[in-house]
Amino acid sequence: MKFDFSSRVPQTKDDVVGEILKVAGDPKIISFAGGLPAPELFPVKELKKAAARVFKRNGRDALQYTGSIGNPELRKMIAKHMNKNKHINPDIENICVTTGSEQTIDLTAKMLIDRGDVVLVEKPTYLCALDVFKSYGAKVVGVEMDEDGMKMDDLEEKLKQHPNTKLIYTIPNFQNPTGRTMTEDRRRSLADLAAKYHVMVLEDDPYGEIRFSGTPVPPVKYYDKDGYVIYMNTFSKILAPGMRLGWVIADKDFIKTFVVMKQSADLHSDNLSQYIVAEYMKKNDLDAHVKTISDEYGKRASLMLKEIDEQFPEGVRHSNPEGGMFVWVEIPGNVNTMDLFYKCVEHNVAFVPGEPFYPDEVVPGTFRLNYSNMKDDQIHEGIKRMADAISEMMNK
Repeated sequence: MKFDFSSRVPQTKDDVVGEILKVAGDPKIISFAGGLPAPELFPVKELKKAAARVFKRNGRDALQYTGSIGNPELRKMIAKHMNKNKHINPDIENICVTTGSEQTIDLTAKMLIDRGDVVLVEKPTYLCALDVFKSYGAKVVGVEMDEDGMKMDDLEEKLKQHPNTKLIYTIPNFQNPTGRTMTEDRRRSLADLAAKYHVMVLEDDPYGEIRFSGTPVPPVKYYDKDGYVIYMNTFSKILAPGMRLGWVIADKDFIKTFVVMKQSADLHSDNLSQYIVAEYMKKNDLDAHVKTISDEYGKRASLMLKEIDEQFPEGVRHSNPEGGMFVWVEIPGNVNTMDLFYKCVEHNVAFVPGEPFYPDEVVPGTFRLNYSNMKDDQIHEGIKRMADAISEMMNK
């Protein structure tokens, strides 16, 4: 049967990323392709105790419908968390609880983007965000970046070239896919440019607290004097992704409209999960838990970078993340990344090719590696297999 889908549905039936992840899911393959947190670090016992207390004291309320803006107790805990860790002190009216980060991206795009509007993004950037922006008819334009994040001179040039820019999307901390972090000066400049050109910024910060080296930098939102920055975060990387909870912080008028849009999307985020996470945060030290995660990811990242430096062929470059979950690799020459992917699969190892992360022109020979969900022996053996595959491709 032929369905008359809307223009928001991709015209192609190809699911390149899905096929990559399916191949990478073969148990014989060491896969650096996923973006999963380490499940052995989930606080299962603590969350189980929090759930038991919720059912004992608030079971009926937790199983009932709730307001679309989110559980007020959880929003208070998020406000305290943001004040302590991000030096932002929002009222709870500035905060809406969301169904993970994806909902914030989708609803913000739905609110701001009309067909033909321009969205400026880092080049490369989070592939699911690209899919969302394109589904609403946006023209997505890439902004150059280097090891210090999005380049502000190129950003301003793109803002001049595209006066119909509606949104700037950025992942300033340990960016997906590159692992790079935007400097403090550039964050301040980004906030200033948003105000100068009257363009909203969507600041996506899912990895920001998972820092294992370097010095923390305040969010772009910290430098926002006029309400142009929409800040979003999630519990998926610092607690558990299965809870499907995130949050957005923005101007109160923006949040009021956001809540109306959310009502028609899912009515409200999982109420039971909200109660459990609020109870967990009251009785447990979330910062100590995040430090445990950061320390372990730091060890795995250091090992991966050491193995890359020792085993990959000369000329291969990589990012040097100070936190987060990813390393970005660039192979010299005009290497076809999909060919390299299948060559690696022959060696029983996998990555995510760079192509889906680019909004426009693709840089060949680029790919993303994940270390957060890998044990030491997998990192050692997987990088060895990958080095062999890369050498074969480069010596063709």
